Amino acid sequence: MIGLVIGLPACSSYPDIATSPITAAKQIPTPDYLIGPGDSLNIFVWRNPELSASVPVRPDGKISTPLIEDVQAAGKRPSELGRDLENQLKQYVQEPVVTVIVNGFVGPFSQQVRVVGEAAAPQAIPYRENMSVLDVMIQVGGLTPFAAGNRAVLVRKEGGQDTYYQVALDDLLKDGKVQANAPVLPGDILIIPQSWF
Repeated sequence: MIGLVIGLPACSSYPDIATSPITAAKQIPTPDYLIGPGDSLNIFVWRNPELSASVPVRPDGKISTPLIEDVQAAGKRPSELGRDLENQLKQYVQEPVVTVIVNGFVGPFSQQVRVVGEAAAPQAIPYRENMSVLDVMIQVGGLTPFAAGNRAVLVRKEGGQDTYYQVALDDLLKDGKVQANAPVLPGDILIIPQSWF
């Protein structure tokens, strides 16, 4: 296995994510989208086009708009950020109405799905509602020729603890067994080990 999972119990001791109770329920609540560093935002101030702007969320999680500097955006819902901007604009504009539209989605780390190991393009992916393991694998370009897909492990925070699930990626991707597909949640980490020769 790759160095990231050394010291973990053998993959066969993990429950299968496709048959786990949380997956069988099929009704997994998804959180509201939270703005994260790297997101691109359109700030629209009604009847005040000179105050409207397209801005990036800086690595420190803040944005700057006309008349307002250094507003914390990361970790807030777009509507929350809109209310914060309205409160700050009240000293310049009568009854401001601000709408925040997210264009480029990155999201905070807690709402990303990370893929490490033997994926064609390991990366952190912004979570989308109803996302599945198959969606994640399409996003990362599949497996490398050296991947041990059926020994992949999905790490999920449950009750403040890391829970490990086995994911049969070879069955899903190479054999077309769609029953091996399962939902992913924000914050999940998919670890794909290297095969032993």
